[in-house]
Amino acid sequence: MADETRHEARRGPVLIEMDEARGPGPAEAPPVPDVGGAAEAPSGRAMQMAATLAARRPSRLARWFWGLLLALIGVVVTTAAWNFVLGLIAANPVLGWAVAGLIGAFALVALAIVVKELAAFSRLSRMDRMHRLAEEAAIEEDLAKARDFAARLSGIYAGRAELEWHHARFVERKDEPFDAAGVLALAEAELLAPLDDLALREVEAAARQVATVTALVPLAFADVLAAMTSNIRMIRRIAEVYGGRSGTLGSLRLTRAVMTHLVATGAVAVGDDMIGSVLGGNVLARLSRRFGEGVVNGALTARVGVAAMEVCRPMPFATGRRPKVTSVLRRALTGLFGEGKSGDA
Repeated sequence: MADETRHEARRGPVLIEMDEARGPGPAEAPPVPDVGGAAEAPSGRAMQMAATLAARRPSRLARWFWGLLLALIGVVVTTAAWNFVLGLIAANPVLGWAVAGLIGAFALVALAIVVKELAAFSRLSRMDRMHRLAEEAAIEEDLAKARDFAARLSGIYAGRAELEWHHARFVERKDEPFDAAGVLALAEAELLAPLDDLALREVEAAARQVATVTALVPLAFADVLAAMTSNIRMIRRIAEVYGGRSGTLGSLRLTRAVMTHLVATGAVAVGDDMIGSVLGGNVLARLSRRFGEGVVNGALTARVGVAAMEVCRPMPFATGRRPKVTSVLRRALTGLFGEGKSGDA
Protein backbone atom coordinates (compact mmCIF):
# COMPACT_ATOMS: atom_id res chain seq x y z
CA MET A 1 0.00 0.00 0.00
CA ALA A 2 2.86 2.39 0.76
CA ASP A 3 4.49 1.52 -2.55
CA GLU A 4 1.27 2.40 -4.39
CA THR A 5 1.10 5.75 -2.54
CA ARG A 6 4.68 6.57 -3.52
CA HIS A 7 3.93 5.55 -7.13
CA GLU A 8 0.91 7.87 -7.26
CA ALA A 9 3.03 10.76 -5.89
CA ARG A 10 5.61 10.24 -8.62
CA ARG A 11 2.87 10.42 -11.30
CA GLY A 12 1.85 13.94 -10.19
CA PRO A 13 3.34 17.23 -11.43
CA VAL A 14 6.97 17.89 -10.60
CA LEU A 15 7.89 21.41 -9.47
CA ILE A 16 11.46 22.51 -10.18
CA GLU A 17 12.72 25.50 -8.26
CA MET A 18 14.48 28.03 -10.57
CA ASP A 19 17.23 30.35 -9.46
CA GLU A 20 16.52 34.06 -9.53
CA ALA A 21 19.21 34.63 -12.19
CA ARG A 22 17.42 34.02 -15.48
CA GLY A 23 18.71 34.04 -19.02
CA PRO A 24 17.38 36.33 -21.75
CA GLY A 25 13.85 35.70 -22.91
CA PRO A 26 12.58 35.59 -26.51
CA ALA A 27 11.91 39.33 -26.48
CA GLU A 28 15.55 40.11 -25.65
CA ALA A 29 17.03 37.68 -28.19
CA PRO A 30 18.88 39.28 -31.13
CA PRO A 31 17.36 38.96 -34.63
CA VAL A 32 18.32 35.96 -36.72
CA PRO A 33 20.84 37.11 -39.34
CA ASP A 34 20.45 36.25 -43.01
CA VAL A 35 22.73 33.40 -44.12
CA GLY A 36 25.87 34.74 -45.73
CA GLY A 37 25.02 38.38 -45.17
CA ALA A 38 25.18 38.95 -41.43
CA ALA A 39 27.98 41.49 -41.55
CA GLU A 40 27.33 42.95 -44.99
CA ALA A 41 25.38 46.20 -45.12
CA PRO A 42 22.86 46.82 -47.93
CA SER A 43 24.67 48.31 -50.90
CA GLY A 44 22.12 48.40 -53.72
CA ARG A 45 23.95 45.78 -55.77
CA ALA A 46 21.12 45.42 -58.28
CA MET A 47 20.87 49.13 -59.10
CA GLN A 48 24.64 49.56 -59.20
CA MET A 49 24.97 46.67 -61.64
CA ALA A 50 22.05 47.92 -63.75
CA ALA A 51 23.51 51.44 -63.88
CA THR A 52 26.95 50.14 -64.81
CA LEU A 53 25.55 47.95 -67.60
CA ALA A 54 23.37 50.74 -68.96
CA ALA A 55 26.20 53.29 -68.87
CA ARG A 56 28.76 50.98 -70.46
CA ARG A 57 29.52 52.09 -73.99
CA PRO A 58 30.51 49.31 -76.42
CA SER A 59 33.94 49.50 -77.95
CA ARG A 60 34.47 50.69 -81.52
CA LEU A 61 35.42 47.17 -82.57
CA ALA A 62 32.21 45.78 -81.08
CA ARG A 63 30.14 48.44 -82.87
CA TRP A 64 31.80 47.58 -86.18
CA PHE A 65 31.20 43.87 -85.54
CA TRP A 66 27.50 44.22 -84.82
CA GLY A 67 26.99 46.71 -87.63
CA LEU A 68 28.61 44.47 -90.23
CA LEU A 69 26.80 41.42 -88.86
CA LEU A 70 23.41 43.13 -89.16
CA ALA A 71 24.28 44.33 -92.67
CA LEU A 72 25.21 40.80 -93.77
CA ILE A 73 22.06 39.33 -92.24
CA GLY A 74 19.97 42.00 -93.98
CA VAL A 75 21.54 41.25 -97.36
CA VAL A 76 21.08 37.49 -96.94
CA VAL A 77 17.47 37.83 -95.80
CA THR A 78 16.42 40.30 -98.52
CA THR A 79 18.15 38.25 -101.27
CA ALA A 80 16.53 35.02 -100.08
CA ALA A 81 13.12 36.72 -99.88
CA TRP A 82 13.53 38.20 -103.39
CA ASN A 83 14.50 34.85 -104.92
CA PHE A 84 11.70 33.14 -103.03
CA VAL A 85 9.08 35.58 -104.33
CA LEU A 86 10.36 35.35 -107.92
CA GLY A 87 10.29 31.55 -107.79
CA LEU A 88 6.81 31.57 -106.25
CA ILE A 89 5.51 33.96 -108.93
CA ALA A 90 6.88 31.66 -111.64
CA ALA A 91 5.29 28.59 -110.05
CA ASN A 92 2.02 30.16 -108.83
CA PRO A 93 1.46 33.78 -109.89
CA VAL A 94 -1.51 34.44 -107.59
CA LEU A 95 0.21 33.15 -104.46
CA GLY A 96 3.50 34.77 -105.49
CA TRP A 97 1.98 38.24 -105.84
CA ALA A 98 0.12 37.80 -102.55
CA VAL A 99 3.38 37.05 -100.77
CA ALA A 100 4.99 40.02 -102.56
CA GLY A 101 2.20 42.21 -101.21
CA LEU A 102 2.82 40.95 -97.66
CA ILE A 103 6.53 41.71 -97.97
CA GLY A 104 5.72 45.18 -99.29
CA ALA A 105 3.38 45.81 -96.32
CA PHE A 106 6.11 44.67 -93.95
CA ALA A 107 8.57 47.06 -95.61
CA LEU A 108 6.12 49.95 -95.19
CA VAL A 109 5.67 49.15 -91.49
CA ALA A 110 9.44 49.01 -91.04
CA LEU A 111 9.76 52.38 -92.80
CA ALA A 112 7.09 53.85 -90.51
CA ILE A 113 9.05 52.62 -87.48
CA VAL A 114 12.21 54.27 -88.81
CA VAL A 115 10.34 57.56 -89.36
CA LYS A 116 8.91 57.32 -85.84
CA GLU A 117 12.37 56.81 -84.36
CA LEU A 118 13.74 59.78 -86.31
CA ALA A 119 10.84 61.93 -85.05
CA ALA A 120 11.61 60.81 -81.49
CA PHE A 121 15.25 61.84 -81.86
CA SER A 122 14.07 65.18 -83.25
CA ARG A 123 11.89 65.77 -80.16
CA LEU A 124 14.77 64.92 -77.87
CA SER A 125 17.04 67.32 -79.76
CA ARG A 126 14.41 70.04 -79.43
CA MET A 127 14.33 69.56 -75.67
CA ASP A 128 18.13 69.77 -75.57
CA ARG A 129 18.01 73.07 -77.47
CA MET A 130 15.34 74.42 -75.12
CA HIS A 131 17.46 73.42 -72.13
CA ARG A 132 20.51 75.23 -73.52
CA LEU A 133 18.45 78.33 -74.32
CA ALA A 134 17.07 78.48 -70.77
CA GLU A 135 20.57 78.07 -69.32
CA GLU A 136 21.92 80.87 -71.51
CA ALA A 137 19.04 83.19 -70.60
CA ALA A 138 19.57 82.55 -66.88
CA ILE A 139 23.36 82.91 -66.94
CA GLU A 140 23.41 85.98 -69.17
CA GLU A 141 20.25 87.46 -67.62
CA ASP A 142 19.05 88.15 -71.16
CA LEU A 143 15.39 89.20 -71.17
CA ALA A 144 15.04 88.66 -74.93
CA LYS A 145 16.30 85.06 -74.71
CA ALA A 146 14.12 84.41 -71.68
CA ARG A 147 11.00 85.61 -73.51
CA ASP A 148 12.00 83.64 -76.60
CA PHE A 149 12.32 80.53 -74.45
CA ALA A 150 8.97 81.19 -72.75
CA ALA A 151 7.25 81.65 -76.12
CA ARG A 152 8.67 78.38 -77.45
CA LEU A 153 7.74 76.54 -74.27
CA SER A 154 4.21 77.91 -74.48
CA GLY A 155 3.94 76.70 -78.06
CA ILE A 156 5.11 73.19 -77.11
CA TYR A 157 2.56 72.84 -74.30
CA ALA A 158 -0.33 74.73 -75.93
CA GLY A 159 -2.21 71.55 -76.82
CA ARG A 160 -1.77 69.67 -73.56
CA ALA A 161 -5.15 69.03 -71.93
CA GLU A 162 -3.73 68.78 -68.40
CA LEU A 163 -2.07 72.19 -68.83
CA GLU A 164 -5.05 74.03 -70.29
CA TRP A 165 -5.73 76.16 -67.20
CA HIS A 166 -2.04 76.67 -66.46
CA HIS A 167 -1.30 77.65 -70.05
CA ALA A 168 -4.12 80.20 -70.07
CA ARG A 169 -2.80 81.67 -66.83
CA PHE A 170 0.72 81.85 -68.26
CA VAL A 171 -0.49 83.63 -71.42
CA GLU A 172 -2.36 86.09 -69.24
CA ARG A 173 0.68 86.90 -67.08
CA LYS A 174 3.59 86.47 -69.52
CA ASP A 175 4.14 90.23 -69.96
CA GLU A 176 4.21 91.03 -66.24
CA PRO A 177 7.90 90.18 -65.48
CA PHE A 178 10.50 92.69 -66.67
CA ASP A 179 13.62 90.60 -66.10
CA ALA A 180 14.91 87.25 -67.34
CA ALA A 181 14.68 85.58 -63.92
CA GLY A 182 11.04 86.59 -63.54
CA VAL A 183 10.10 85.28 -67.00
CA LEU A 184 11.83 81.94 -66.36
CA ALA A 185 10.28 81.63 -62.91
CA LEU A 186 6.80 82.26 -64.32
CA ALA A 187 7.28 79.68 -67.07
CA GLU A 188 8.54 77.14 -64.56
CA ALA A 189 5.75 77.75 -62.05
CA GLU A 190 2.86 77.74 -64.52
CA LEU A 191 3.96 75.28 -67.22
CA LEU A 192 6.50 72.92 -65.66
CA ALA A 193 5.39 72.55 -62.03
CA PRO A 194 2.31 70.42 -62.95
CA LEU A 195 4.50 68.25 -65.18
CA ASP A 196 7.03 67.87 -62.37
CA ASP A 197 4.27 66.37 -60.22
CA LEU A 198 3.39 63.86 -62.95
CA ALA A 199 7.04 62.93 -63.41
CA LEU A 200 7.49 62.43 -59.66
CA ARG A 201 4.59 59.97 -59.65
CA GLU A 202 6.44 57.90 -62.24
CA VAL A 203 9.61 58.03 -60.13
CA GLU A 204 7.74 56.95 -57.00
CA ALA A 205 6.04 54.07 -58.82
CA ALA A 206 9.36 52.82 -60.21
CA ALA A 207 11.11 53.10 -56.83
CA ARG A 208 8.27 51.20 -55.15
CA GLN A 209 8.38 48.43 -57.77
CA VAL A 210 12.16 47.98 -57.61
CA ALA A 211 12.15 47.94 -53.80
CA THR A 212 9.32 45.41 -53.67
CA VAL A 213 10.87 43.01 -56.19
CA THR A 214 14.26 43.19 -54.46
CA ALA A 215 12.75 42.51 -51.04
CA LEU A 216 10.34 39.74 -51.99
CA VAL A 217 11.93 37.90 -54.93
CA PRO A 218 15.07 36.00 -53.86
CA LEU A 219 15.93 34.75 -57.38
CA ALA A 220 19.41 35.50 -58.69
CA PHE A 221 19.54 38.51 -61.04
CA ALA A 222 15.77 39.01 -60.75
CA ASP A 223 16.41 42.27 -58.90
CA VAL A 224 18.88 43.39 -61.58
CA LEU A 225 16.39 42.63 -64.36
CA ALA A 226 13.60 44.40 -62.48
CA ALA A 227 15.83 47.41 -61.85
CA MET A 228 16.85 47.72 -65.51
CA THR A 229 13.36 47.34 -66.95
CA SER A 230 11.74 49.62 -64.37
CA ASN A 231 14.34 52.34 -64.84
CA ILE A 232 14.18 52.25 -68.64
CA ARG A 233 10.37 52.44 -68.53
CA MET A 234 10.53 55.23 -65.93
CA ILE A 235 12.95 57.31 -68.03
CA ARG A 236 10.79 56.85 -71.12
CA ARG A 237 7.64 57.95 -69.30
CA ILE A 238 9.40 60.96 -67.80
CA ALA A 239 10.44 61.99 -71.30
CA GLU A 240 6.83 61.63 -72.44
CA VAL A 241 5.63 63.79 -69.56
CA TYR A 242 7.87 66.67 -70.63
CA GLY A 243 7.00 66.34 -74.31
CA GLY A 244 10.15 64.60 -75.47
CA ARG A 245 8.44 61.27 -76.17
CA SER A 246 11.14 58.86 -77.28
CA GLY A 247 11.10 55.67 -79.28
CA THR A 248 12.99 52.49 -78.50
CA LEU A 249 16.38 53.79 -79.59
CA GLY A 250 15.68 57.18 -78.04
CA SER A 251 14.87 55.52 -74.71
CA LEU A 252 18.18 53.65 -74.80
CA ARG A 253 20.00 56.88 -75.56
CA LEU A 254 18.30 58.67 -72.67
CA THR A 255 18.98 55.78 -70.32
CA ARG A 256 22.66 55.74 -71.24
CA ALA A 257 22.93 59.51 -70.80
CA VAL A 258 21.31 59.41 -67.35
CA MET A 259 23.27 56.38 -66.13
CA THR A 260 26.56 57.73 -67.47
CA HIS A 261 26.02 60.94 -65.52
CA LEU A 262 25.20 59.05 -62.33
CA VAL A 263 28.15 56.68 -62.63
CA ALA A 264 30.54 59.53 -63.41
CA THR A 265 29.42 61.53 -60.37
CA GLY A 266 29.35 58.52 -58.04
CA ALA A 267 25.64 58.99 -57.38
CA VAL A 268 24.91 55.26 -57.62
CA ALA A 269 26.76 54.55 -54.38
CA VAL A 270 24.44 54.80 -51.38
CA GLY A 271 25.37 53.79 -47.87
CA ASP A 272 23.65 53.52 -44.53
CA ASP A 273 23.79 57.30 -44.06
CA MET A 274 21.10 57.89 -46.64
CA ILE A 275 19.01 54.90 -45.59
CA GLY A 276 19.20 56.02 -41.96
CA SER A 277 17.88 59.43 -42.96
CA VAL A 278 15.02 57.75 -44.82
CA LEU A 279 13.97 55.17 -42.26
CA GLY A 280 15.36 56.78 -39.13
CA GLY A 281 17.26 55.36 -36.17
CA ASN A 282 18.14 51.68 -36.17
CA VAL A 283 15.18 50.43 -38.16
CA LEU A 284 17.40 48.58 -40.62
CA ALA A 285 18.76 46.53 -37.72
CA ARG A 286 15.28 45.10 -37.22
CA LEU A 287 14.77 44.28 -40.92
CA SER A 288 16.21 41.48 -42.97
CA ARG A 289 19.02 42.14 -45.40
CA ARG A 290 16.64 41.69 -48.37
CA PHE A 291 14.45 44.52 -47.10
CA GLY A 292 17.55 46.65 -46.62
CA GLU A 293 18.63 45.96 -50.21
CA GLY A 294 15.12 46.80 -51.39
CA VAL A 295 15.23 50.19 -49.70
CA VAL A 296 18.69 50.93 -51.13
CA ASN A 297 17.66 49.95 -54.66
CA GLY A 298 14.50 52.04 -54.28
CA ALA A 299 16.62 55.01 -53.18
CA LEU A 300 18.92 54.61 -56.17
CA THR A 301 15.93 54.35 -58.51
CA ALA A 302 14.56 57.58 -57.04
CA ARG A 303 17.95 59.20 -57.62
CA VAL A 304 17.94 57.98 -61.25
CA GLY A 305 14.43 59.39 -61.65
CA VAL A 306 15.42 62.83 -60.39
CA ALA A 307 18.43 62.80 -62.74
CA ALA A 308 16.13 61.78 -65.62
CA MET A 309 13.87 64.73 -64.80
CA GLU A 310 16.89 67.03 -65.04
CA VAL A 311 17.86 65.54 -68.42
CA CYS A 312 14.37 65.48 -69.95
CA ARG A 313 13.18 68.81 -68.54
CA PRO A 314 13.25 71.71 -71.05
CA MET A 315 14.90 73.96 -68.44
CA PRO A 316 17.07 73.44 -65.33
CA PHE A 317 15.49 73.37 -61.90
CA ALA A 318 15.43 76.71 -60.15
CA THR A 319 16.93 76.99 -56.69
CA GLY A 320 14.80 75.06 -54.20
CA ARG A 321 12.66 73.31 -56.82
CA ARG A 322 14.80 70.21 -57.37
CA PRO A 323 13.06 67.23 -55.72
CA LYS A 324 14.83 65.66 -52.75
CA VAL A 325 15.54 61.98 -53.17
CA THR A 326 14.72 61.06 -49.57
CA SER A 327 11.36 62.84 -49.76
CA VAL A 328 10.51 61.03 -53.00
CA LEU A 329 11.58 57.70 -51.51
CA ARG A 330 9.57 58.20 -48.34
CA ARG A 331 6.39 58.87 -50.32
CA ALA A 332 7.11 55.88 -52.54
CA LEU A 333 7.70 53.44 -49.67
CA THR A 334 5.10 54.70 -47.20
CA GLY A 335 3.36 51.64 -45.77
CA LEU A 336 5.71 49.24 -47.56
CA PHE A 337 8.68 49.18 -45.18
CA GLY A 338 7.21 51.28 -42.41
CA GLU A 339 7.47 54.98 -41.74
CA GLY A 340 10.61 56.94 -41.04
CA LYS A 341 12.13 60.36 -40.97
CA SER A 342 12.98 62.16 -44.17
CA GLY A 343 16.08 64.19 -44.73
CA ASP A 344 17.94 66.04 -47.44
CA ALA A 345 19.80 64.36 -50.24
